[in-house]
Amino acid sequence: MINLSTGAFYERSTTQIGSLRARAEGLQKQIGSGERLEKSSDDPVAAARLRMLDREERITAVDTRNSDAAENNLKFADQALSQVSTMISRARELALFAANATTSDDQRVSIATELDGLRQSLLGIANGRNASGHSLFGGQAVGNAYDVDAGTGAVTYVGTATLDEVEIGEGQSITPGNTGPEVFSFDDGAGGQTDIFAQLATLSAALRSGGDAAADAARDGLSILDTGFDKVTTAQTVLGSRMAWLEVMTERRTDNLERIQDERTSVGGADLAVTMSRLQEMLTVLEASQSSFVRLANLNLFSMLR
Repeated sequence: MINLSTGAFYERSTTQIGSLRARAEGLQKQIGSGERLEKSSDDPVAAARLRMLDREERITAVDTRNSDAAENNLKFADQALSQVSTMISRARELALFAANATTSDDQRVSIATELDGLRQSLLGIANGRNASGHSLFGGQAVGNAYDVDAGTGAVTYVGTATLDEVEIGEGQSITPGNTGPEVFSFDDGAGGQTDIFAQLATLSAALRSGGDAAADAARDGLSILDTGFDKVTTAQTVLGSRMAWLEVMTERRTDNLERIQDERTSVGGADLAVTMSRLQEMLTVLEASQSSFVRLANLNLFSMLR
């Protein structure tokens, strides 16, 4: 009976001190990690909310990657369109000079040669690649957007008709570029479709023929080039609006991430001041319990009972 009481005393005291020490260690971990919960059972409701916040953060990370990729593609396309507009402007200057009655046939041949060079440069831009190596204006096509017939030199669009949209969060999506026809094709003025490559080739050939017909072709080419330039300008405007929308969505995601972080801190974060106060209290109780145990264990009564 005496031995059982003595053993119970030691066992009870050891359990109490061990429990106090474990609670103190738990508070120390909270201070170190800044997290209030060690396991879901500590607060099931808060733990469930934290899991939801983690899921939101993962989804936001995916949306951010998609948005960054779309932004890069749009920037590449915008830079390319700026070059295209510059080249078409130069082609118009050449056509205007060729349309002048004082321009000689030899000069028009030189102009035709420069137009051929501009056409080739435009084709190079049309078959350009974005940061990921994907066709810049080919839609979903793997290779080039345009092919050139080895015999006739005719340029043909071989890309897809559309470009898949990319999700950027909140149910929103964006098209990260343009297809070739959206940039280089336009109405020929007679109810049909043409493109800048065909028009430059036609103008070049007409200028090489010489005579009044060459001057007339140059004058007709001015309106065609103006139409092509307007098409490129429209494409640039569309890209600009998409990039502006991406900026808006980026700001929203940033605000959402800040909200997630604030809520995570509120739901599962440890209040440093409160936690340190509780730790100090726990250490005081632990020290008192250990002191009491030592004093009680050294009493003559317990010595006799042992």
